[in-house]
Amino acid sequence: MAKPKSAITPTRSENFPEWYQQVVRAADLAENSETRGCMVIKPWGFAIWEAIQRDLDQRFKATGHQNAYFPLLIPLSYLEKEAEHAEGFATECAVVTHHRLEAEKDPETGKTKMVPRGKLAEPYVIRPTSETIIGAAFSRWTESYRDLPLLINQWANVMRWEMRPRLFLRTAEFLWQEGHTAHETREEALEETHMIHQLYADTLRDLLAIPVIMGEKTEAERFPGAESTLTVEAMVQDKKAIQAGTSHYLGQNFAKAQNITFVDRDNKEQHVHTTSWGVSTRLVGTLIMAHSDDDGLVLPPRIAPQQIVIIPVTPKEDSRDAIIEACQALATRLREQTYGKENLRVKVDTRDLGGGVKKWEWVKKGVPLRIEIGPRDLQERKICLQRRDQAANEKAFIEKEEFLRDVVETLDSVHQNLLERARNFRDENISECSDLADFEKHWEESNANPGWLITPWAGSRAEEEELSKRLKISIRCLPSEKQDESEQPCILSGQATKARAIWGRSY
Repeated sequence: MAKPKSAITPTRSENFPEWYQQVVRAADLAENSETRGCMVIKPWGFAIWEAIQRDLDQRFKATGHQNAYFPLLIPLSYLEKEAEHAEGFATECAVVTHHRLEAEKDPETGKTKMVPRGKLAEPYVIRPTSETIIGAAFSRWTESYRDLPLLINQWANVMRWEMRPRLFLRTAEFLWQEGHTAHETREEALEETHMIHQLYADTLRDLLAIPVIMGEKTEAERFPGAESTLTVEAMVQDKKAIQAGTSHYLGQNFAKAQNITFVDRDNKEQHVHTTSWGVSTRLVGTLIMAHSDDDGLVLPPRIAPQQIVIIPVTPKEDSRDAIIEACQALATRLREQTYGKENLRVKVDTRDLGGGVKKWEWVKKGVPLRIEIGPRDLQERKICLQRRDQAANEKAFIEKEEFLRDVVETLDSVHQNLLERARNFRDENISECSDLADFEKHWEESNANPGWLITPWAGSRAEEEELSKRLKISIRCLPSEKQDESEQPCILSGQATKARAIWGRSY
């Protein structure tokens, strides 16, 4: 079967946003729903999310956190208790105002329609995030310092009324985990915030092969109501930024609003210090944009729903049974091995389809390793190996026993190759800038995807917001990793500063 110019059209260089949509479609990950702004996550896409969920869940539990579940509907009065927090989400809230529907005939058309009845005494907000409702529970659970810390995680869906939806990246309803913790002291809460921040960075590196820049958000970009927001920022292939996860130190703001108090070691009543943190199905979109190519999805092995697909090549009917039997036997031996603490996920594709059709389906779905076994391979006890991190037509013929011996090392090589490729791309597209004229020129419309800039920064919130709005950029973070610590003049005010800011365009 002749290979087209590329399996995905348009290509990344021709139209990156449309390329992204076509990769999602070709890999059969998700589709738009009849509910505006919402998506249906299909089995292949949901399996990727489940792999992310499994890994994170183990990491959370290993650090002492427990899973719980809280209501989807939040009384409006709870949000009113924390005005700054509520204001930050107000334009995105979906509100439930009635509790039943009644059938009513339209006098003009005669058609029956359903009309909301039974107005609620107090409206409910469909959770945009759960600080307020979980805080109410924490206030019931906390009496003494002996009840602390509370380390709770919730796997749930949330709703934020998105006006310009894009599958996985921005949808009105999405899936996530949200951690919420309460602590005796500020120091313990800050330690939790930083620990989760590092956990997210490790997960993106080790599971998704995505390198991130760790840092703190500015006041203008901070989570509503938080004292500090830590972020992990990923660069994708159009050089834009994606906020891949955040960890917030909330201080005592929510504790005071929700009256979360405890009696301390000196028998005095105190308010707890709280944190919250989360990642969402946006990680799937980040993954697609970070690694995929013009032939479709590219998956790091640890999150691939199928890590290895074996395709029997049966040009002659009389050899079909023997080849399929050999493929099944190889799959059985592979499934006995583990990678990332899980048994290898292996599929033998015995569908009555042409080999080229099967190959391109699995290429577009991003399967890390594809194996073909035909009559000659069977006779010579070899396999034809193709890696998704390499060109689609690149192949190697190797001894079957050699492949069985080295398969875990091969999968790890795919992961490391994707990670190194993404890290090199990111580093090549971050530049230092200390001149305002050069800074503004960098973001000209003719240079729509110019990469990130790192600058000296001592500007105010108002100055940051004006610059961001005018140039359609934002400070992604004040990086945690040590930079040049010499004092340099702020790019805007000229004030001497050791602080550095990373600027970019984002999703």
